[in-house]
Amino acid sequence: MTRPMPGGRRRVDHVLAPEFLAGLADLPLADLRARRHEAEQEEADLSYVRRMIHGRMSIIEAELRRRDPASTGGSVVDELSQILGDEQRSTRGLGRHLTVEPSRVDEHRRGEEKIIADAVLSDVAARTDAELRDALVRLAEHEAEVSEVRRNVQHAMDMLSAELTARYRDGSASVDELLAPGTGV
Repeated sequence: MTRPMPGGRRRVDHVLAPEFLAGLADLPLADLRARRHEAEQEEADLSYVRRMIHGRMSIIEAELRRRDPASTGGSVVDELSQILGDEQRSTRGLGRHLTVEPSRVDEHRRGEEKIIADAVLSDVAARTDAELRDALVRLAEHEAEVSEVRRNVQHAMDMLSAELTARYRDGSASVDELLAPGTGV
C-alpha cells in the first residue's frame, strides 16, 4: 500500500507526517538538507512505481488494440520496444531533475505484481479481454493513488527547497558550504 500511515515506519510515512515540515526555519542547515534529500529519494521511488505501472498499462492496452479486428499490428512481444519507448512517455509533469535513483525497486515490484496478479503480464495473450480491462482499471486506480502521494511528497520537497532558497538569499547559508570537502548535499 502506498498511502502514508500516521505513525508508520516507512519513509513515505515520515516524509508526509506533519512534523516533517514543522519548524523548518529553526532547523540546522544540515538537517534541512537531509530532509530535502529524504523527500527527494521518496519522490524518486514513487516516480519509479508510476513508470512501472504505466509500462504495464501500455502492454495491456497494446494487447487489446492487437485484438481489434481492424488491427494490422503484430504480437505485443514484437512491438515491445516501441510500446515502451520514450516517445510513449508522458511529457507532462513538473520536470524535476532528481539527483537520486530509486532505492526500493524490489519492494515496489512485489507491490505491483500483487496488483496485477490476475493479468499475468508475461502472457497477456492468454487473458480474456475482460481480465485485461479489469487489470487496467486496477492499475489506473493504483496509479492515481501513487500520483496523489507523489504530489504530496513533491509539495514537501517544495517547502524544503523554499526554506533552503530563503537561507541562500538572506545569506544564512552559503554555496561555499556545499563545495567544502566532506559536507555533502
